[in-house]
Amino acid sequence: MAAEQSSEQSSDRSSAPGVRIRGLSVVYRTGAGELPAVSGIDLDLPPGTITGVVGESGSGKSTLALSLLNAVQPPGRIAAGSVEIDGLGDVAALHGDGLRRARGRHIGYVFQAAQNSLNPLKTVGGQLLDLGRSHGMGRSHGPDDLRGLVREARGLLDRMGLDGARVLDSYQHELSGGMRQRVGIMLALVLNARVVVLDEPTTALDMITQATILRIIREVHEERGLTTLVITHDLGVVAEVADNLAVMYGGRLVEQGPTGEVLGDPRHPYTRGLLAAIPRLAGDIGEARALPGRPPTLDSVPADGCVFRERCALRMEVCETGRVPVVSWGSRTAVCHAVQGAREDVKQTVTAGTVTAGTAIADMGEEQA
Repeated sequence: MAAEQSSEQSSDRSSAPGVRIRGLSVVYRTGAGELPAVSGIDLDLPPGTITGVVGESGSGKSTLALSLLNAVQPPGRIAAGSVEIDGLGDVAALHGDGLRRARGRHIGYVFQAAQNSLNPLKTVGGQLLDLGRSHGMGRSHGPDDLRGLVREARGLLDRMGLDGARVLDSYQHELSGGMRQRVGIMLALVLNARVVVLDEPTTALDMITQATILRIIREVHEERGLTTLVITHDLGVVAEVADNLAVMYGGRLVEQGPTGEVLGDPRHPYTRGLLAAIPRLAGDIGEARALPGRPPTLDSVPADGCVFRERCALRMEVCETGRVPVVSWGSRTAVCHAVQGAREDVKQTVTAGTVTAGTAIADMGEEQA
């Protein structure tokens, strides 16, 4: 039995779609012209994995997430780039009925603050039927389609520890925050979407409910063979559920790689700053250090040079202008002059034979701390 379940899960993962984001830029029209909220994003979501995107408020995380559905609303628009999903194509190029069919059936979205995505004047079941009808259910096969949809929704809610029948008959104000979040997950999955985006799935939830939601995300991801993107400002959330981690600042990705490697050995000064700012539950609480300054707004993001330079302790003259290099090693990348310089020092030191590669890389990490 265990072997059969393991085989089924492996099969689900192998059939999960991959997502490739290339050169994605999103702008918003303002009185000062079109300003970039997301610039030149390159990001892969490998099939069957959970990828976390972290960063402070205003870093462009939710705009990136909405781009996966081509759902950026005016005055915003996708100005450049593509979002390729296996079996679907470039979502950024879809329009009209093709885009509507993609949402829900191929891509599920759990919105930030679940109560804001639920209609207070309709029961959960009523909104579920509206969702089904918007995708043509009930037309070709009559009410059987909708009955099947209700059975699937009830089963998903039961699986997440709720009384599915009661929840479907409830209005949003009759449900707790954790229950509403689980309803959001159900609505994202009920049409059998294989790519799921969760935008701040644990915001405003108590610690016990957060733990429950994270467990559900992991279990449903495995059971249904999903490719999942989790948007959050909480490094603890991605440490708990994500296979890969991408760090955003000022609308750009500044570091990415396997979660354990990025959190265990951060290279970009911003990633280091985020980790240093986490409050301690034991020991010297004064060890937590807030990042100086504020993240840039739409109208203050530097058009040239490093977007993080105003807050960076490693700021150099080369950071002021020009394009910041993308430094790659193994499965990691970081966009930083200091990281590039440190890695070049490592290569020179290893070539000279004065220290081992492992010692040189360790020294590089200490120098940037």
